[in-house]
This record gives sequence, C-alpha cells and structure tokens, in this order.
Amino acid sequence: MTSPPSIAVSATEVGRPAGKPDAPRPRATATWTPRRLATAVGTTALTLGTVLFVLPFVFTIVTSLRTAADVARSPLGIPHSFTLKNFTHAFSQIHYGTSTLNTLLITGLSCVLITVLGALAGYPLGRITAGWSTAVYRLFILGTSIPVFVVVAPLYLLMRDLNLLDTYAGVVLIYTALNLPLAVFFYTSFIRQIPADLEEAAALDGCGALRTFFVVILPLLRPVTSTLLTFISLQIWNDLLVPLVFLQDPGKRTVMVNAYSFIDPHTVQPTTLFPAALLGVLPLLVIFIFFQRQMVAGMSAGAVK
Repeated sequence: MTSPPSIAVSATEVGRPAGKPDAPRPRATATWTPRRLATAVGTTALTLGTVLFVLPFVFTIVTSLRTAADVARSPLGIPHSFTLKNFTHAFSQIHYGTSTLNTLLITGLSCVLITVLGALAGYPLGRITAGWSTAVYRLFILGTSIPVFVVVAPLYLLMRDLNLLDTYAGVVLIYTALNLPLAVFFYTSFIRQIPADLEEAAALDGCGALRTFFVVILPLLRPVTSTLLTFISLQIWNDLLVPLVFLQDPGKRTVMVNAYSFIDPHTVQPTTLFPAALLGVLPLLVIFIFFQRQMVAGMSAGAVK
C-alpha cells in the first residue's frame, strides 16, 4: 500500500487565506553608522587632498610646455600650443649635465657620511646607560633644533680658515654636520628597540664590539636607514642656501642653485622658471622610482620588527 504524496508547505504560507498574494517584503535601507560616516568623510578628504597636491604639479608641467605668448594671453586658460623649446633653453642655460653631477656627488657623499657616522655614534649611545651617554644624546637632540641660518656666518669663517670655501669637501662636511644630530636620533632610538640577546650571543661566539656592530647590528638598521636617506636626500638635493653661499664657482654649483638663477627680482617668466625647476627635480624623481621598492620594503620591515 503506497503512502500519499507529501506536500511541502512553507512556514509563511501557514495561516494565509487562499488566493491572497504574498505581501511585498520591505527593502533594506542603508543606515549611516558612525563608522560608515567616518569612512566617507575620510575618503572625501583624501580625494580632495590628492587633487590639491597633484593640481599644482600638473599646472607646472602644462605651463612648461606652453609658449610664452600663450601663457601671457591666458595664464590659467586652456593651452592652445605646445613646445619643447622651453626645456631645451633651460637645459643649456643651467648647465644641466654638470650641475646634476655636482648635486649627485654632494648628495651621495653627504648621505654616506651621515649614515655611517650616525650609526657608529648611535650604537654606543643606545646601549650605554651611563650619565654621560644620556648627556651626549641630549646634546645631539639639541642640535636638531638649531636653524641653519644661525650658523651660516660661523661656518663661513671656519671654511675660510680651513681653505674649504668653494670646494665639494667643505659643502659635504657642512651637510654632514647639519644632519648628523638627526641621524643620531634615528639610530639611537632604533637600536634601543633591538634585543640585547643578539649581542650577547655574538659575544659568546668571540665577536668584539666593532665586529658585533658590523655583523649583527648594521644589517638590522636597514629600515631606519631607508627612512633617513629618503629624508636627508630630499633635504640636501632641494637645499639652496648652503651651495649658494659656500660655492662661488658656477661650474661647481648644484642644479637647484642654477635653476634659482632664472628668478628675476622684477619679472618672472613661468615658461623659463618652470622647466628649470622640473629638470632640477627630475633626477631625484627617477632615483626614487627605481628604488621605491627597496625603500618601502625597508620601512615595512621596520614597522613589523
């Protein structure tokens, strides 16, 4: 004997009169929670900030490609003609090849000295807990608050007495002295976070203090070194005061000083100044594009150390 077929009835159909259609379900309305509101405000602010940051750069590039007559007719209007003569003129006037090599030489040597001396000074200051160590560290911190304009005159007299005026060595030593307190602050703060067990293990293997620094500590300083190099290379490359005061020979001046020579105290030609400024920052931009992966990797490693 076969059982009658079973009919599945949903729970919503129980108690519903026959022939009456289903009632429409209410749609879920989006509620603005404080978290969603904060996300929307943050996204809007980030977009606005990006536009405000990129817009002057785009304006500089577009103006550099316009003719002088087009800019004079409508400085903020839509460009009608483009030319590369502005860049070729600026390239020849600022002696771009020589000045770029001068800037690379000064920046590279200064960065090497700053990182090496800063790391060597930060290691004992980060490990020795004596009173004199704290006093020396605070003295370096005090050096970060001294503006360069205060020490220009004494440095000029010192470089003159040492016969280092109008020399690359004098400018490199000045940049090293000005940025060394910041490097000591970076390295000392970072080394204090490194466990001392690593050095104790190296000492058990027969390593001295100097060998322990170069074999154990120095490889761990890559994150802070990447951050420090990014900061000081930007500062040295874009600096105008030191090479302008301490380098009198036009053949030894940096690219930013030569680009500054386009600024007339009476009139400013954007089609002349903007291409020179773009050519000045171009090498540094190219370097950062090629080494951005290493820099970001170093900073990320420091964040998760």
